[in-house]
Amino acid sequence: MSNIPSSLLDHQRRFLTELIAQISTDNRFMGLALSGSAAENKVDRFSDLDLVIAVVPSQVELVMQQREAIAANLGTLVACATGEHVGEPRLLICLFDTVEPLHVDLKFVSIEDAHQRVDNPLILWEIDNCLSHIYEQGEGHYPIHSPQWFEDRFWIWMHYGVTKVARGELYEALDFVSFIRQTVIGPLGMFNSGFEPNGLRKIEFKLPKLSQKLVKTVAQNDKKSLFVALETLAEIYISLRQAHIEQLELKDAAQQLAMTYLYKEASTKKLRSELKK
Repeated sequence: MSNIPSSLLDHQRRFLTELIAQISTDNRFMGLALSGSAAENKVDRFSDLDLVIAVVPSQVELVMQQREAIAANLGTLVACATGEHVGEPRLLICLFDTVEPLHVDLKFVSIEDAHQRVDNPLILWEIDNCLSHIYEQGEGHYPIHSPQWFEDRFWIWMHYGVTKVARGELYEALDFVSFIRQTVIGPLGMFNSGFEPNGLRKIEFKLPKLSQKLVKTVAQNDKKSLFVALETLAEIYISLRQAHIEQLELKDAAQQLAMTYLYKEASTKKLRSELKK
C-alpha cells in the first residue's frame, strides 16, 4: 500500500485501496500497476486513473468476458465502454460516481504482454515480483514517427486542408486543423523538448511558447480564419522540423505547391495580404 502516490485525493485513494484488495485475492490476476500522471505522483482532482491489470494467461478470455462485472464490484459504476476507438480493445473505460465523478481506465493484459507499454508504470501489487522483473528488462517509451514520416505527409495534408476550406467544407476543415495540431505539431514539439510525444497533452504547461503560437490555429467557422490557421501550422511545422533538418529529405516541391495553392485559394486580395504578413 505504500506505493500509492501521496498526491491522490481521498476518493481516488479509496478507489485504489478497494481495487488492490479485490485484485490481490483473485487468482485470475498476477499484478496491478498505475500508469499515466498518477505514476509520476502528479495528480489533481481532474486526473484519470490509468490502471494495468496483469492477468494469468489462461484466464484472459474469461476475464475479458467478465470485466464489466469486475469493474462494477469496485464502486458505483455508472457507465463503461471498451477502447476500440483508441486502438486498445483490452481497455475498459469507466465512469464511477464517487465524491466527484471519477474516470478510470482499466487495461487488462496478459502477463506475457505486460512488457508492451508507453511509460513506466508504478507497481501497486504483484505476485513473486512478476511485473518488476518484466519492467526491469527495458524502459517504456511513448511511440513517435520518424521526422521523415512527418515530412513525407505534411504537405500532402496541407493541400488537402486547403481544398476543404476553399470548397466551403468548414466543419471538416476545423477538424482537419485539430488533426494537424494533434498528430504533427504536438508530438514534434514535445519530442524536440524532451517530453513524451503524446499529442497536445498539457502543452500549455510544458511548452508555453509553442502553446501561445497555437492560438492562431484555433480557427473560427470562416475561410479567413481557417486559412490563417493552416498557414500558421505550416510555419510552426517548418520551425519544428529544423531540429532534424540534417537527416531529412525535404519535400521542397510539395511544400512550394501546397503553399502556393493556399495563397491562390485565399479568395480576396485583403486576405492574401494578411496571410503574407
